[in-house]
Amino acid sequence: MRINSDWLNTLLLLVGVGCAPLASAQLTVFACEPEYASLVTELAPDAKVFSATTAFQDPHLVQARPSLIAKMRRADLAVCAGAELEVGWLPMLQMKSANPKVNSGGVGLFFAAEQTDTLDKLKQADRSMGDVHQLGNPHLHFSPTRVLTIATALAGRMAQLDPDNAAAYQTNLQRFSKRWQAAVPQWQEQAASLKGKKVIGYHSSFRYLFDWLGIEQVADLEPKPGLPPSSAHLASLLARGKAGDISAITVAGYQDRRGADWLAERIGLPVVVLPMSVGGDEQSRDLFGLYASVIQQLTGVIQ
Repeated sequence: MRINSDWLNTLLLLVGVGCAPLASAQLTVFACEPEYASLVTELAPDAKVFSATTAFQDPHLVQARPSLIAKMRRADLAVCAGAELEVGWLPMLQMKSANPKVNSGGVGLFFAAEQTDTLDKLKQADRSMGDVHQLGNPHLHFSPTRVLTIATALAGRMAQLDPDNAAAYQTNLQRFSKRWQAAVPQWQEQAASLKGKKVIGYHSSFRYLFDWLGIEQVADLEPKPGLPPSSAHLASLLARGKAGDISAITVAGYQDRRGADWLAERIGLPVVVLPMSVGGDEQSRDLFGLYASVIQQLTGVIQ
């Protein structure tokens, strides 16, 4: 029997493809917040990335919907802020998805807050203090130095999960780091006029941003973290707002701005609505755009 050589070559090629190692396999990544979905994409542009939340959602309050459970069930890696930001919903997703790869303590679960230091850690905390985070403020993505530290650790974790592509993750990390380190001094120069300015904020959403830029949040629209602004609390802020040293009131895009508007109207201050994460406005298409947007909006209002 004579075997057609073209047919044989095709058969061998198909067998070879079927037996190929998983070196080219894409990581499937479940990101708890858009900022980490964006960071994953910088380091692994071919990964299948899903974000559980958007910039218009409070990341503290998420429902463990069936669609999220299904996404986590298929994930090789879950990347989250940590520091108890997702404590109200992530454990439920882990339990219902029954995916051992992303269980607590597993190599497939990555918490950004565990890779660097956090601001505002507490020695102890209880519910009477409101929605506080004993492990520190979890909104680390507005600290440029911490972002780079987290990116380095994340690239290492990806290499651990997918060692055949370790070199590619390191190459992408170096490319991201170079662009990031070039952008940071430019942002600092653009934001130089903000140093020393005082604002009234909503929650501690921009704690790291303000710490980096030298802005002081002197009061909070929340009477306690996690509690919406009450009439009595807003009234108590009137005197502080009229002191003459406040430049603006800041809120995140997902936060209710009615309290900010009420206070701003009575003390004559502008309200700045800032994107909390990637996708929060047209400019914030990635982490670079997010930083550019918040600085542009702050400098455009605060003189």
